[in-house]
Amino acid sequence: MRQIFLDTDTTGLEHKLGHRIIEIGCVEMGNRRLTNRHFHRYLNPERDIDAGAMSVHGISREFLLDKPHFADVAAEFLDFVRGAELVIHNAAFDVGFLNAELALLDMAPVDTVCHAVRDTLRMAKDLHPGKKNNLNALCERYGVNNSHRTLHGALLDAEILAEVYLAMTRGQESLIMDLGDDNASRLKAAGSLPPTGDRKTQHVRRASPEELEVHEKILTTIQEVSKGKCQWLRSDTNG
Repeated sequence: MRQIFLDTDTTGLEHKLGHRIIEIGCVEMGNRRLTNRHFHRYLNPERDIDAGAMSVHGISREFLLDKPHFADVAAEFLDFVRGAELVIHNAAFDVGFLNAELALLDMAPVDTVCHAVRDTLRMAKDLHPGKKNNLNALCERYGVNNSHRTLHGALLDAEILAEVYLAMTRGQESLIMDLGDDNASRLKAAGSLPPTGDRKTQHVRRASPEELEVHEKILTTIQEVSKGKCQWLRSDTNG
């Protein structure tokens, strides 16, 4: 699978208010390995940048005056992402801005050009409900080094997101068994096992007496309806 990890920086928070993209950063991954191919452009938005936005990414309008406009790079950008799965943190924000820019050029939305869009913020909320799931929080949770991230930068954030995504989707790490020293060392070298310090204690929640009573009533009902063919009661008897 070809995936593109994407991030943008903008002049403000609402493209519906006329805010524009000022930076696009993309890194390519194939079969869960970075390919070292990337797309990165600063863009002249032809408008002022909100003070709040500038405090986040540190990019000034003066810096962007000699940079290309989105129209100058749109075709090249679409060629880079064409047919790939876009992986974006808070995808609605970036896709909204990209589609607004493309609409100004009478071009098709980006999600009709790429294969699909995956939102890692939604993934993180499903995996870690009730917790902070911004990129910094995920870096801390998964042990991804982001010490060089003092300000937001589209290309840097796309690279960090790729590392976080690999950590979030490495499902086999939750099935750690005693494989012996040789096998464990080989799998760890291949990136299939996390460091020992990353392993978390699994807590087993036992059913309460009330829950067990309800469970027994349900099994009895199933036994009556199935005329004695309740597999769970058979298992309990045989076990």
